[in-house]
Amino acid sequence: MIPKELLKKIRQIEIRTSHMVNDVFAGQYHSAFKGRGMEFEEVRQYQIGDDVRTIDWNVTARSGAPFVKVFREERELTVMLLVDMSRSHLFGTAGQLKRELAAEVCATLAFSAIRNNDKVGLICFTDQIERFVPAKKGPQHVLRVIRELLYHDPAGTGTDIATAIEHLNRVTTRRSVVFLVSDFQATGYERPLRVAKRRHDLIPITIVDPREMALPNVRFIELYDAETDQTVMVDTSSVRFRTAYEGRAASSAEERRRMLRSMDVDSVEVMTGEPFVEPLTRFFRAREARL
Repeated sequence: MIPKELLKKIRQIEIRTSHMVNDVFAGQYHSAFKGRGMEFEEVRQYQIGDDVRTIDWNVTARSGAPFVKVFREERELTVMLLVDMSRSHLFGTAGQLKRELAAEVCATLAFSAIRNNDKVGLICFTDQIERFVPAKKGPQHVLRVIRELLYHDPAGTGTDIATAIEHLNRVTTRRSVVFLVSDFQATGYERPLRVAKRRHDLIPITIVDPREMALPNVRFIELYDAETDQTVMVDTSSVRFRTAYEGRAASSAEERRRMLRSMDVDSVEVMTGEPFVEPLTRFFRAREARL
């Protein structure tokens, strides 16, 4: 049975993210993601302003009056949320865990998808596949996705993005829009990512916490790695240590961005404790402009 506190949190996320979809992202999602193509629907009489290239010459010849073909976009898409649930996502220093931020971002994307009559599926992973929810439509299905993201207790501890992508390619038989939500604290996933990029519309979303990029000067603190169970004592009053820490974090982030740029994929970065509306809005607008 789901605890009342969790049910309350799910409800809060539902209200908050559905309002965002209605107030901020209305229309942007539809414009950012195209359907699978154009499908013939009917013919009708030519009207002033119609594109002459759509004239159906066979019908026109038989009827003696100009007729044009009418097409509609084959809109329905499948959106897959590929979400990292490793222990590093149980970290947060800005009033929010990375896992909670991931759930809110995914909820916003899922509600945007079902508003456009698209299907939404979920794959949760750590260093193994934790949960697979087949793609379906409807608000109740999205609530189930949110519940899984918040309530599921992972068996694994580490992060294996390569295995998650390989599983995605096995269970999805058609091209999908795939949001890969992770902090990308892993290695060995570049090649599978390139393969997935060729098969799907792949959008990596990086979850970051401010303390992963810089440490405050608070003298001695214990740093605990939840994925390896290791603890280390560091002296944050050391300028040399803080500079080295920030340098490694910045270098790692830039290396990830450079790799994603080389694949020509759109990507989004969101940070705990900060609104994610602006990064998502920039992403939607950039895709809309390019398409």
